[in-house]
Amino acid sequence: MQKEKAKVQHITVTADQAARRIDNYLLGRFGALPRTRVYQMLRRGEVRINGGRIRQNYRLQAGDVVRIPPIAQDHPAATQPPPAYLLDKMRERVIFEDEELIVLNKPAGIVVHSGSGRNFGVIELLRLLRPQEPGLQLVHRLDRETSGCLLIAKDMRTLRRLHADLKVGSISKQYQAMLAGRLSEESVEIDLPVRKNILVSGERMAAAAQAGRPGKAARTHFAVERRFQDCTLVRACIETGRTHQIRVHAGSIGHPLLGDDKYGDKAMNRSAKQRGLRRLFLHADRLELPRRDGNRAFAAALPEDLEKFMLTCR
Repeated sequence: MQKEKAKVQHITVTADQAARRIDNYLLGRFGALPRTRVYQMLRRGEVRINGGRIRQNYRLQAGDVVRIPPIAQDHPAATQPPPAYLLDKMRERVIFEDEELIVLNKPAGIVVHSGSGRNFGVIELLRLLRPQEPGLQLVHRLDRETSGCLLIAKDMRTLRRLHADLKVGSISKQYQAMLAGRLSEESVEIDLPVRKNILVSGERMAAAAQAGRPGKAARTHFAVERRFQDCTLVRACIETGRTHQIRVHAGSIGHPLLGDDKYGDKAMNRSAKQRGLRRLFLHADRLELPRRDGNRAFAAALPEDLEKFMLTCR
């Protein structure tokens, strides 16, 4: 690893960057920096716009001059590129691509962006593979151990449009998940606010909102696809995209996801691991979004490791 020399930076916002929240801009620019540090800089006024203090929800305007304080970051040394197998995985995982976006079938075990001790994430790998496309941006997130459909915008204009589509609910995201235990109902609708916590380490955690500790509105629909003796395969459709929403909502009804080491059932997870489950059983298998010629749907088949585990279920 090598250290980037710390110095004050003054960056002029381009028209393509305009309308983006300052916190999201900083998180994207300094992916290896803990989120807690980014918000600390904003609270303390270390980051300034046109010489003045701003709040974390300030939206950038073309021509704004952003003052960024000295930040020492660890970066992979130039002689230490990402492993070739990671780059190969990214090359093989493109489901769809046009002039505006990429739909990727994200493999499990890879974070979507660097940080928290990870030098390379999906977005960094794609940028390395496509130096001619410097504007690549994540539209949404998937947890490290979650596989499946992931949207990548090729420019800020597309990113803003897709974020607006997500906000109004015109993008449909569906998942296949294996719940611990037998879910008796054919379908369950969960409307339970979720609150997010960022630990000192930068790790994200979430929990159902409680009295005095409100959260953000979150809605998930579980529909049974197949029941086994001690687990249930469901299709999960989310109307909102809160941190760990599916995992928290599954736990709230007493049926956490198998393989979930944060919110799951330890005994059930041990049993599942003995039968070959090495990670969270959650796969984003379907994505539908509006396009110029009407809605377009994309699909990612259940990965081989999860298929093999299902063969052990009776």
